[in-house]
Amino acid sequence: MVENKSFSKRLLTYLAFMGPTLFAFITVILVPFIFGIYLTFTNWDGISSHMSLVGLQNYKVVISDVGFWNSMALTVKYVFFSVLFVNVISFLLAYALSSGLKGQNFFRAGFFMPNLIGGIVLGFIWKFIFASALVYMGNNMNLPFLSSSWLSDPNKAFWSLVIVTVWQYTGYMMVIYIAGFMNIPKELVEAASIDGANEFVKLKSIILPMMVPSVIICTFLTLQRGFMAYDLNLALTGGGPFKSTELVSMYVYGKAFLSQQYGIGQSEAVLLFLMVAGITFIQVYFSKKLEVEA
Repeated sequence: MVENKSFSKRLLTYLAFMGPTLFAFITVILVPFIFGIYLTFTNWDGISSHMSLVGLQNYKVVISDVGFWNSMALTVKYVFFSVLFVNVISFLLAYALSSGLKGQNFFRAGFFMPNLIGGIVLGFIWKFIFASALVYMGNNMNLPFLSSSWLSDPNKAFWSLVIVTVWQYTGYMMVIYIAGFMNIPKELVEAASIDGANEFVKLKSIILPMMVPSVIICTFLTLQRGFMAYDLNLALTGGGPFKSTELVSMYVYGKAFLSQQYGIGQSEAVLLFLMVAGITFIQVYFSKKLEVEA
């Protein structure tokens, strides 16, 4: 009897603390995810109350959908440059702002501020900058590359999307890298200095190997946010001009809700999820092998 009461007490305590979170996870994430997979096997249009099973027909349509794969290729290109620039710049900023620079806390706060702005608002702010402010500056200062809006040029519109993404996420990743720098044992760096190692040798042989966990986290976050980018894409370029900046999330949304082909759109979303999960797993797996212990 005592053991049963003890078990019941532990169960009630567990439910009291974990129950609300578990309920929210099941109802908000797990159930919609499973139901979404079920919808990939139907011809539902997102509005009608009737739907019928079509088997793997939606996936066959997705595989032959040139527009989907074009947007996927564009997204991979966008993610590559975003991940590269965000992590390199944020790492260098964290390195500089962890070296005892005067006023470094002020600079940390300043670089982190763009991350506090929502993607929609951020997109409209930079849309004004690219379409008006920079054009005005280019015309008055005789700068040909700024004399026309970048958002009206298919090539420049893509790079404008990358620039704003880097500007938004660099400060957030910088904070993670700063935390990584603070966890590096000072004794190791001091010992290397005593042995005559210069800054480059210390960075290559001590700092970079010890920063691998931070690199893994930041790479994972930038990969995930890059593939799921939608709000900034919508507000800044709207997928234009001529669909030259239509990332895969926007394409999937258009297919499911604007074209009212919810089954096909959901199938594209599932394939996107599997691809992102696979890329992330590979990235984490190989990055973990580079970790070292202090």
